[in-house]
Parts: sequence; C-alpha cells; structure tokens
Amino acid sequence: MAIRKSFAGLGLGLTAALALSGCSADAGDGSVTLQMVESLTNPARTEVLKGLIADFEEENPDITVELVSPPTDQADQKIQQMLQAGSGVDVVEVRDITVGPFSTNGWLADMSDELEDWDGWANLTENATKYAKNADGETFYVPYGFYGLSLFYRTDLVEDAGFDGPPASWEDLLEQATALQDPAKNQFGYAFRGGTNANSNVVVAIEAYVADQIDEENAFKLTNGDTIFSAPEAKDALETYFDLFEEASPPSSVAWGYPEMVEGFSNGSTAFLLQDPEVIATVEQSDAITAEQWSTAPLLVGPSGKAIQPMATAGWGTAEASEHKEEAAKLIAFLSEGDAATTFAEKNSLVPILKDAAESEFYKTGAWASYVTMNEDPETWISAVQPRDSSWWTEWIQKSDSEVQQVLIGDMTQDELLESWDAYWTDKWKTE
Repeated sequence: MAIRKSFAGLGLGLTAALALSGCSADAGDGSVTLQMVESLTNPARTEVLKGLIADFEEENPDITVELVSPPTDQADQKIQQMLQAGSGVDVVEVRDITVGPFSTNGWLADMSDELEDWDGWANLTENATKYAKNADGETFYVPYGFYGLSLFYRTDLVEDAGFDGPPASWEDLLEQATALQDPAKNQFGYAFRGGTNANSNVVVAIEAYVADQIDEENAFKLTNGDTIFSAPEAKDALETYFDLFEEASPPSSVAWGYPEMVEGFSNGSTAFLLQDPEVIATVEQSDAITAEQWSTAPLLVGPSGKAIQPMATAGWGTAEASEHKEEAAKLIAFLSEGDAATTFAEKNSLVPILKDAAESEFYKTGAWASYVTMNEDPETWISAVQPRDSSWWTEWIQKSDSEVQQVLIGDMTQDELLESWDAYWTDKWKTE
C-alpha cells in the first residue's frame, strides 16, 4: 500500500548522497562491481536481499554487488539525488509512485533489449507482466511483488471487548478502536498515519465511501469524470477517518509514518493497523505479541459494502547512467525468477510475481487468509488503479501529506482539504 512510503522534500545535499553511494566500477580484469540501492529498507528484508545477492555472486563470480540500504524515510530522496547526479547507482528499487517522475526525467534505462530473450517472462503473472511493460512497450522495472491493504487486528482485545469479530467497515473500525482505547494502560485503538504518506490512508477511506461510483482505470476519478474528492460521500469518509485520530489513536501518531505505525502494532500498544502484507513478516518476529493474539481481516468497506483495493507494486530497474546495463539486467533477471523471486516474496509477505508461486500453501493459510478472501470476491473488494505513474505524483504526495498534517493540527478544515484536492486533480487532468 500500500501503498505506503514516499518522497519527503529534498533536504540532503548531493555530497552526502554520493558519499553514501560510492561508485560502480570494474577493476580492469573483466570483473564488474554493481551498486544497488533499495528504498523500502528494513533489517530483515535487507538480510534476505543480501543472501540472494550472495547466491547471484556465486553464480556470477565476475560480478560483485554492493547493496546500499538508506533509512526508509530518507531512501527515496537519496535515490533521487543519486540518479540526478548521474553516478553511483546501477540497480535501483523503483516503485509505482516513482517510476513516473524517474522515467520522465530520463533517469531510468529501458531494459527491453537486455531482457528481450529472458526466459523468465513466461512464468510472470499477468499483473507482473502488465507492470513490467508500460503502454509504450518499455521496461523500466520488473516487479518483485505486489502490495494489498488489509486490517491487522488484535484478536484477543477484540474478543475481550465483546465484539464478535474484527471490524468490517470504517464505521466498525471507529467503534471498536474507540472502545479499545485506554491511554492509562498505554493501550490505543488505531495506529494512525499522520506523518510521511499520510495521504494514502485518507484516500483509501474516501475510495471505500465512493466505491460504487469509481472509475476502475483511475481510482481518483468517478465514472462521471469528476474527482473522488468532489463526491458528497468524501466528506463522510473524512469525518470518520479524522475521528479515528481524535478518539482512538495515540497523540504521537500525528507524526507517525510507516515504521512507527508498524512498531505501534507489533509492540502491542495499538489494536488496529491498516497496512500491506509485507508487515506480516515483521509482526511474526515480534516478541511483544504472540501468534494467537493477532491476525488480519479484509480491507474495510464503505457504506455501499464495497472497498477499493489499490494495486501497488515495486521492483528493480537500471539507472540510465549505469555503465553496466547488461550486468544490471542480469541481476534483475536473477531476482525475478525461480527460487530467488519466491524467497523474496515469501520472506517479505508479498503477493508473488510467479504463476507457480501463487499456488503455494504459504499464501492460503494464517494471516494470508484475508487476501484470499478478497481475491475470491472482486465485486466487494474492487481492484482499481491509482494514477501513481503521473509525472506529478511526487508533487501530489508532498502537497497532500502537508494538507493532512494541517487538518490534524487545526490549520485547515476537512472541507478545505477536499476542495484543494479536487481542484488539484481537476487542473492536472485538464493540462495532461
């Protein structure tokens, strides 16, 4: 979701970025060193990636891969700086929210030629192929998996409070989270997202409230052509969503981004969390709550009984400035097929990119059951595409995050936020 983390403002100098990045090089003896930079960094994920890189290096002794793992909240701006500088990066983590601006600026290489004869295309799922090849037939990245939102919840707390099961709707969530809120016990209802990428969950709530009117090819648009932010139901969605902050969330969550939200749930202090499946692996490693104390439920529906499941993805691409595009594509192909692709998806709790991996028992049990439920009922959990590949997506994230923050601290009304978002997208589409 995930959709999930995104650009902050550019606050770090190029000097610092390049000092971090190092340089890709060859030693003059036919060997090559690739610089690889990840964006969605967390320690467990980085260790998995290092293991797969070691496997690749064993198969390709003339190629060495140096992995750079910036802190999550700084990663995208560091990557942008490195790409802008035109040196120090060969393989880069590309996300559906960065591929638009990165490719528009000419920072990503089209890997079509390098991957033209790649056998791995045959085993990619339809969605993986769709995202790997854009409308012009260019391949700026190969997805490594897909994200889809679900509700993480404390089974024990929900039961103790007398509820029959987890929340099914946004209204249910507000009711249960409020009932479970007990600051005196350091127990809070909802892991609210008020910091980086705060806009994303606001949008998900609005989409649920207008789900029966939405354009599935552009989830920011209604079927009548207006923005989702112009709909009367959007006001109801905002009222419910911001009530979650006021009545059922930790005060500190005004500044929470992805790491703080996940930590708030996995350390046992919050009862509900809306997040991507990659968080399953993180929560499983928690010592604060046991496997019997939590699970996931399908994405919350709106008043029509439907929800919009935004398709979100990320993958690996090659920097246009790289002097080792062939070797970079070889690494990306390795990570996108066979055991490497399956291992990365399972260890990071991602919807897999390989056709045969989707039938694994791994994806049919435990916390993954909610995703099976949603996939089996696409009329309730409607898959729709947000306009994440827009060249102005980074600008939108910065604007919308800032305005969510303004609402939270009382400097903007909810109506003013909706008017601003409606005007922004209406104007952008007119000039597109």
